[in-house]
Amino acid sequence: MIAPEHVIPGQMLSVDVESVPATELAPGVRVRMLPGMDGIRTWVIDLAPGAEWPELDVHETYGEAYFVVEGEIIEGDRVHGPGTYVAFGPKTSHRPRSETGVRAFGFNYDV
Repeated sequence: MIAPEHVIPGQMLSVDVESVPATELAPGVRVRMLPGMDGIRTWVIDLAPGAEWPELDVHETYGEAYFVVEGEIIEGDRVHGPGTYVAFGPKTSHRPRSETGVRAFGFNYDV
């Protein structure tokens, strides 16, 4: 717990992730766009078992990072399980998929 004297005044957002509507991008691929601050786009993705991102995800001018909360996500030939942090810089691309199903919290950011 943070003591009140250690809380810095300013903008703070808090949201129950399950209350944010999910958008189905493809069969078994759902994304929830979370409220955020300038310069960062925050989201949660859920991939059902056997689901794959609908197309190559290209990051021309921005980076992306995510944290695997549960399940496993596959990037190329690498499997990332719970507790794994994965980051991509600008000028990268990937197409995540999952055999087990996965939930990940992530963000896109301007560099």
